[in-house]
Amino acid sequence: MLLRAIDRFFSHEASGGILLMLATVAALLAANSGFQQGYEAFLSAKLSVTVNGEGLNKPLILWINDGLMAIFFFLIGLELKREMLEGKLKNPRDIVLPGVAALGGMALPAVIFAALNWGEATVAGWAIPAATDIAFALGILALVGRRAPVALKVFLLTLAILDDLGAIIIIALFYTAELKIDYLLFALVPLAGLIWLNMKGAHRVAPALLLGALMWVLVLKSGVHATLAGVVTALCIPLTDKWGKSPLHALEHGLAPYVLYLIVPVFAFANAGVVFEGITAQMMLAPLPLGVALGLVIGKQAGVFGLSFLAVKTGLARLPHGVRWIHVYGVACLAGVGFTMSLFIGALSFADPILMNQVRIGVLTGSAISAILGFTVLMLARGEEPKVAVKDSAPDFP
Repeated sequence: MLLRAIDRFFSHEASGGILLMLATVAALLAANSGFQQGYEAFLSAKLSVTVNGEGLNKPLILWINDGLMAIFFFLIGLELKREMLEGKLKNPRDIVLPGVAALGGMALPAVIFAALNWGEATVAGWAIPAATDIAFALGILALVGRRAPVALKVFLLTLAILDDLGAIIIIALFYTAELKIDYLLFALVPLAGLIWLNMKGAHRVAPALLLGALMWVLVLKSGVHATLAGVVTALCIPLTDKWGKSPLHALEHGLAPYVLYLIVPVFAFANAGVVFEGITAQMMLAPLPLGVALGLVIGKQAGVFGLSFLAVKTGLARLPHGVRWIHVYGVACLAGVGFTMSLFIGALSFADPILMNQVRIGVLTGSAISAILGFTVLMLARGEEPKVAVKDSAPDFP
């Protein structure tokens, strides 16, 4: 009985989002209870991997943010490659509307944040509200059930994938620490090996993963954020090997549950621990948390919905079959659930614990408001199909 209930839970599309919520609640309780010192000591505990005195010596929080999140980005890279070669990103016509929506949903939140923080050191966090959390957003959409057309899920998933691609580019361009060229040049050696394995159509993924791990260490030591090594490694996994099988599909299918049900909740537990002690209404209206919250709530809605509306009205794109404007507005609200990616970019932006606590306040507030708004709008939307079907609709969700 219990095993059946557990199996039903993990087979539900919303299960990943629910686990994220539980991990967030656990982090908030740990950070605001008698466990606070133990929670902070656990995250700051040093873990070393060295050979003859050379290697990595970092707090556990950085192992989570640099190491486990590299695996998270590795999975995103696998998904991106699959979608570009055979999925929703293969046909340029199908990505115009979500692509325009993703662009608006990244640009306007960043502009709102920058405007509120202009002239302050906190303007460095301009990219925090530009991200969308795939697991949370799709989990909430799954709770809506049949009220949401199937094509709406395709639209949201494609938007979120393109949003993550944009976040990867932002991290590469703007969140690189002091660059050490020698380590970056050394990283080209395992990269060459990965490219060779990909061109060869290698069946075994173990050599690619070992080369990817070596590249991760070298990229980390170079100052470039190491999660990018996860994406590059993923792009070098063959879609099909010389026997016609798909190492990429097998790896993505096997890795996804561990990322969704373990790595992302662990990241949330380590990064969502807002300390409420001393927080006042005035502090919540400070430029940093206010910029994050308004960027996620107002910027995402206006950017995603506004540019989608313009694209359709100008004939650049078409609404997917069965999708109406109220559905697009609901998705625009859900795009404001930044959570995992927003917290991640926040950790890259600020080392000061006080500023990071303000980031958490803004992310949690903005994401919660966006989630409630999106869920409410989509629940109020009627689920029937429009009378006139629209041709050239988005592809069916697999």
